[in-house]
Amino acid sequence: MKYILALDQGTTSSRAIIFDRRGRIKSVAQKEFPQIFPKPGWVEHNPRDIWSSQAGVALEALAGAGLTSKEIEAIGITNQRETAVVWDRATGEPLCNAIVWQDRRTASACDRLKRDGHEPEIQRKTGLVVDAYFSATKVEWILKNVPGARAKAKAGQLAFGTVDSWLIWNLTGGRLHVTDVTNASRTMLFNINTRDWDSELLKLFGIPRSMLPAVKSSSEIYGETTLLGSSIPIAGIAGDQQAALFGQACTKPGMAKNTYGTGCFMLLNTGTKRIPSKNRLITTIAWEIDGRIEYALEGSIFIAGAVVQWLRDGLGIIKSSSEIEALAAKAPSSEGVYFVPAFAGLGAPHWDQYARGTLIGLTRGTEARHIARAALEGIAFQVMDILAAMQADAGIRLKELRVDGGASQNGLLLQIQADLLRIPVVRSQVAETTALGAAYLAGLAVGYWSNQNEITSKWNEDRRYTPSMKPALRKTLCAGWRKALERSMRWETAS
Repeated sequence: MKYILALDQGTTSSRAIIFDRRGRIKSVAQKEFPQIFPKPGWVEHNPRDIWSSQAGVALEALAGAGLTSKEIEAIGITNQRETAVVWDRATGEPLCNAIVWQDRRTASACDRLKRDGHEPEIQRKTGLVVDAYFSATKVEWILKNVPGARAKAKAGQLAFGTVDSWLIWNLTGGRLHVTDVTNASRTMLFNINTRDWDSELLKLFGIPRSMLPAVKSSSEIYGETTLLGSSIPIAGIAGDQQAALFGQACTKPGMAKNTYGTGCFMLLNTGTKRIPSKNRLITTIAWEIDGRIEYALEGSIFIAGAVVQWLRDGLGIIKSSSEIEALAAKAPSSEGVYFVPAFAGLGAPHWDQYARGTLIGLTRGTEARHIARAALEGIAFQVMDILAAMQADAGIRLKELRVDGGASQNGLLLQIQADLLRIPVVRSQVAETTALGAAYLAGLAVGYWSNQNEITSKWNEDRRYTPSMKPALRKTLCAGWRKALERSMRWETAS
């Protein structure tokens, strides 16, 4: 029997998961790597940490399954999106730390773009709003602020890529500099209408075309790696949220999923139709398979599961992330406490780069359990805001929301979510749908799975959460959330 190896390079850890033909997990290996915070609002990763942790867990997963590389049919890659890596083409050495998608250092540059009237053109071409979240201003910052970077870039000596490109460069010993359409569409440099890097945008940001990877489909054989032993095809690439949409078998228009990871990301499949958002969402490429591009509407929340990490590491009110559910369950309500986890600003549909985390409604009676419950509610309220915008844009009402990600194992969170959304929230039997989506894309390319219908048939429900909250209580909670949200917004002063 042969298997598919998925490399899932996330924001806080690298994972390798081996799947069989039934889409079941054979082996998992995971390793966290350091988060670097040089200044308030800055978030960096050492690209060497990204690569070494990912290479290490790939070997560990093989050993854990008792397999050799000869038993791996193909490799699929999924990754944290928007994070910008720039490296020297000759040496393969990173020019500086990667600037992570959460990083806010280029907020003022985005403000200038808006003041100068560039946002409508950028949104029309890329489907994105102007925000420090995306890669373009990160690369622009590196070229302006790292000594010698501009000259090297002009001389064609530098390569830029999102994390998928960096991994493939290293997997192939520098032979391949590629990305796929899903990751390219998150850079604010890729024109989703022409399906190419946009010359006018490259000029606007001062980024030479020579730095950019070749853009491929999400499911094809890009090349091979021998680093794990024998030669294995690299055959699937998708940004983590698009991979999760595919792994959740949301392959028909009108189907949606939400991933509860470090952040929260809801995607609605819109098929071959690009829907420009009127409600501050993102129009993005879902995937390209066999020359057919499909699109999605997306709402991005910067801080979701990360708020639980903060309660653990920052406040110390829990010792492990898994304790949050039991602690929050001790409070039948948050007793008027609201937690807006805008540590890195607010994403969709608010897009406030200057919002900051707010814990409000505290009294002398407030205890750790109320804060814990408010944290879970704060995640669910943000998702509620996105769903409202998404349904308005698409002109449909969702029948259900499929969910995955680490925090989707929290039953209390999912019940709160169903109550606020007023639709069923359905957890997949396979929690690792991001990695599974990458595996499916790679398997399709090499014929491991015959077609998308075969993949869809493998999706199974684990548990369904149905709404049970009384409308009057929901109305009261939502009104309080809107007040708390308003107090968190525009907290920092634009420079």
